Amino acid sequence: MHAIVAVATIEPGRADEGKQNLESNVVPRVKQAPGAIGGYWTRSSDGEHGTAMVVFETEEAARAGADAIPSMKPDFVTFDSIEVLEVVAHF
Repeated sequence: MHAIVAVATIEPGRADEGKQNLESNVVPRVKQAPGAIGGYWTRSSDGEHGTAMVVFETEEAARAGADAIPSMKPDFVTFDSIEVLEVVAHF
């Protein structure tokens, strides 16, 4: 298994808009991505920073998912990092 780990900055005051975009656009698209197993999206208490982890069956599927991220990003979100990492343990 491999995962995409993405860290993002959200423009101040747009946390609710970001959450709405996640729920209506991003999560449904990611759920249908080939090889997607599960995902978690988190945000800081001030709503200005978020981290996502999406797990895929294979490295190839994770890399394809990472390549699709720019097309899902609203203009008020900036990605600080996007990495594809091997999952070495889970429960």
